[in-house]
Amino acid sequence: MEAKKYSSYASIDRDLEILKLEKEISYQKLVLSVQKARDQITPENIVSGFLEPYKEAIPNQFLSIIKAAIPYIISYFINRKRGD
Repeated sequence: MEAKKYSSYASIDRDLEILKLEKEISYQKLVLSVQKARDQITPENIVSGFLEPYKEAIPNQFLSIIKAAIPYIISYFINRKRGD
């Protein structure tokens, strides 16, 4: 990469401002992608992904009961105190 030659401080400041804005845009994109990933990682989505291969073997009513019950079971194990 060839070094850029500047003729004035104004052009240096302009390029620094552009780089600062590009950095902020990249940071906001990263934050948004992390938020989307966090929203997609829910107990319901995890259970749905786990049960997807067995969808044909398990009746629909039983599948909906499992999907409804698993988040409560997971939260029970997460929130229970050690030694219980």
